[in-house]
Amino acid sequence: MKNQNKMSLTKRVLVGMGLGILVGFVIRSLFADVAFVQDYIVNGVFYVGGKVFIATLKMLVVPLIFVSLVCGTSSLKDLSTLGRLGGKTLSFYMLTTAIAITLAILMANLFEPGVGVDLAQATSFSTKDAPSLGDVIINMFPTNPISSMAEGNILQIIIFSILFGIAISVSGPEGERIASLFYDFNKVIMKLVVMLMNIAPYGVFFLMAKLFSDIGLEAIFNLINYFLVLSATLLLHALVTYSLFFKALTGLNPITFFKKMETAITFAFSTASSNATIPVTLETATKRLGVNNKVASFTVPLGATINMDGTAIMQGVATVFIAQAFNIHLSLSDYGAVILTATLASVGTAGVPGVGLIMLAMVLNQVGLPVEGIAMILGVDRLLDMIRTAVNITGDSVITCIVAKSEGEMDIDVFNDPSAGASEESVQLGTTKK
Repeated sequence: MKNQNKMSLTKRVLVGMGLGILVGFVIRSLFADVAFVQDYIVNGVFYVGGKVFIATLKMLVVPLIFVSLVCGTSSLKDLSTLGRLGGKTLSFYMLTTAIAITLAILMANLFEPGVGVDLAQATSFSTKDAPSLGDVIINMFPTNPISSMAEGNILQIIIFSILFGIAISVSGPEGERIASLFYDFNKVIMKLVVMLMNIAPYGVFFLMAKLFSDIGLEAIFNLINYFLVLSATLLLHALVTYSLFFKALTGLNPITFFKKMETAITFAFSTASSNATIPVTLETATKRLGVNNKVASFTVPLGATINMDGTAIMQGVATVFIAQAFNIHLSLSDYGAVILTATLASVGTAGVPGVGLIMLAMVLNQVGLPVEGIAMILGVDRLLDMIRTAVNITGDSVITCIVAKSEGEMDIDVFNDPSAGASEESVQLGTTKK
């Protein structure tokens, strides 16, 4: 009875988020000029609490990817399966990204958010150059895997983990002993994920309170049309495109999928970081959605690195918005170049800091639009980034389920069980199960 009355993790996180937003607005409205509140509450407790929460999530990313992917790869008896997994996963990621940016361009041209906006006074904006395709391929392979882990280079970690897992799978009895050790490590790390998930309501509260005590509604009102069109397109892609893909290619109920994704989506929205959400996304895919770890350990980290549907939608809407604001006409060939550039850039700029802005600058340069226009949308980009991240990890999980179902590596009973994985959301300290 006690467990039945206990509020679920998702509800507790949503409560923390709601309270954080409310407290943030109250502080901005009533205590914006109170030095004590700003110095010790907003930039003290809220800032430190939020940063610590993000740090604890990121702390798990590298060991989780390495151990989980080694476990998954080493369990593959037929190495051709790995090639199939990679081909399917990459193809679906590229396809959904292309659909996302096409939808964004259509929505932006339909609702014209940039018409009547004056960007003549746009401030200067600069971003790092994107690496060439050759450099991207070269940089995927680590020269020092320990350094790659220290730097959090996800693509290099994935490559090394796959090679290490393959070596284990072909090493006979010695490999089996090493694999057994990694399976134990994986269980311990997943338990650590659960432990940290239980402090999430407090971390989310700190993040939301800090964000909304800094963001003024005037920033949104100044770009209300851009904000609404981009938000609507993100939601449309998440709820319609993904649902159609999911139903058509798995035959499963997309409503069940979204219900089970609630916690991961909430984490992604709060942290605005696909990488920081990897532990929660992976735990949700395996425990709640029924995907075998050998698939999820590959598709989820790869998706967090290269699958950026939400970012692609931002690029599509922002490109049309900036063109309309500067009264620059884009031809059909220009739109084709935008779709192609953004789709390829989602892979080509993987792992680069500030990837969204780098990708957008690439797209603008490709069609001859002023990069300075980016400066005008930065005021609302932090809030929109939260929605984009939620869309990104939802796409990762949809493709994960599709690939797993096609490979026969998805437990349908777990997927259809509404309570599957619920017992994993809490951990009892100081007790021993017999």
